[in-house]
Order: sequence, then structure tokens, then C-alpha cells
Amino acid sequence: MKGRQDAQAVDRSGLRLRLLKQQAQAGDLVLLFEDESEALTHPYLAHVWAGRGADLRVAAPGQARKVAMIGALDFAAGTLVVETSRSKRSSDFIALLTRLDELHGPRPGRPTKPVVLVIDNGPIHTSKASRAALAARPWLCVEWLPRYAPELNDIEHAWRDLKRHFLAHQTFRDLDHLDRAIHAAVTDLNNERQSKTCANLRIAA
Repeated sequence: MKGRQDAQAVDRSGLRLRLLKQQAQAGDLVLLFEDESEALTHPYLAHVWAGRGADLRVAAPGQARKVAMIGALDFAAGTLVVETSRSKRSSDFIALLTRLDELHGPRPGRPTKPVVLVIDNGPIHTSKASRAALAARPWLCVEWLPRYAPELNDIEHAWRDLKRHFLAHQTFRDLDHLDRAIHAAVTDLNNERQSKTCANLRIAA
């Protein structure tokens, strides 16, 4: 993708994101990285230790089917919010925005803090319905990524972590089984990351 990038746009975006990350770590704003991924009923194969000459074998019967994951990573907290679907459509992105309403939208008695949502120019984000949904949330500031620059989206690391360490080497009997496993894996990942954050805070104190 490097050859298709606008190098100057990528540099400018990278600088803005570095500043936003500093503000998020200082507690001045909430910084969310959004993107989509998918998981398969067939095993995701990750690096694993094995005896010399041994082969890792994981059963993968039938045809692989997939569940789409539409998520947002809270940069400072390191936690994921994930909606699952059988598709990657504007309606799925809007369902995620509804979740973000519940977590970060203005509420009586809730401290107000700027919320920045980092997204790419994919069609489910730029459709008429999605743009209307974003415009209906004035509390949400959108930071658009330049084209062909997935390396700027921090949620990519979270997707990789989720698949490698919580979903790898498993075969799921059907889409419902996979769907439940995804949500359980997200809960486990968030619990692990929150535990590490608390431990780091204790060390810093």
C-alpha cells in the first residue's frame, strides 16, 4: 500500500495522531480507533511452541464461514468495544455508534470530555447513512485517516492480539458458536489489559 499513499497526508495525519495520543494519555480527551475485521469458523493459526519435528494439527472440517467484527479501541484504556454481524455494512457501523453513545455520549451527571473517533475512508463510513449518523452526534469529533494507511490505525494491533491470543487454534462448529467466542474473547482481552493498566498504575504510584 505504500506506493498508493499520499506521503505528505500520511505524515500530517501521523503528527495529529501523536498529539491526540498525548492528550488522551493525559486524560484530556477520549481517543477511539475504529475499524472492521473478521473471524472464521476455521482455525486462525498463530505461532506456537512444538517439539522438534512435531506438526501442529487442528481439525478444520467443512467450509470456513466468517463473522464480521466492527470495533473501536479506546487508546488510553486499551480496551475494545465490538459489534458482530454477518456483514460489514453501514448499518453495522451505525450499531457501533449506538454503543459508543451509551459509553461516551453526553448524559446528565456524566463528566463531559471531548471524544475523537479515528476512521478510514471505507465505504461503510462514507455512505450517506453513516455520514448522517456521524452528523447526528455533535459530541463526536471524527479524525479521518488518509487513504491506504492502515498502519496509522491502532486497532489493527488489537485485532491481531485478539486473534492470536484468544481465538487461535480453535474450530467453531457454527456461526453462533463463533459469535459467542468472539464476545467472550473480547471480554478476556479487556480484563487482561485492564489488569495490566492497574498494575502499571500501582508501580507508578
